Amino acid sequence: MLDHITIEVSNLNKSKLFYEIAFAPLGYRLSFGKEGIFWAFDVGNGCLFEIQSTREKPPLTHLHVACRAKSKAEVDAFHRAALEAGAADNGAPEPRPNYAEDYYACFVLDPDGYNIEAMINEG
Repeated sequence: MLDHITIEVSNLNKSKLFYEIAFAPLGYRLSFGKEGIFWAFDVGNGCLFEIQSTREKPPLTHLHVACRAKSKAEVDAFHRAALEAGAADNGAPEPRPNYAEDYYACFVLDPDGYNIEAMINEG
């Protein structure tokens, strides 16, 4: 299951307004964010759709996808398998307390350079 997707947008305010209006009929609502940096929309089942500005600091990649794992062992296995499949390491599996207290994740860059994450947030 996907946990969150982050896309790069050229005009954060314009995109925020667009998604607030476009997502309303689907019941998706603005959840949190940081003015001028990013906004996250709750799209149900604990999943988020995020938009990120290119103005302040360029995003790591134009697209970021986080896959929800069932255990730390799954995160570790994903990391190993992705590297064996040719991904570039972009962050070994480890706790990420700066994201959330019980967040554990790894990051790889796929063949096109997109940031793919496997994560579990046990909290």
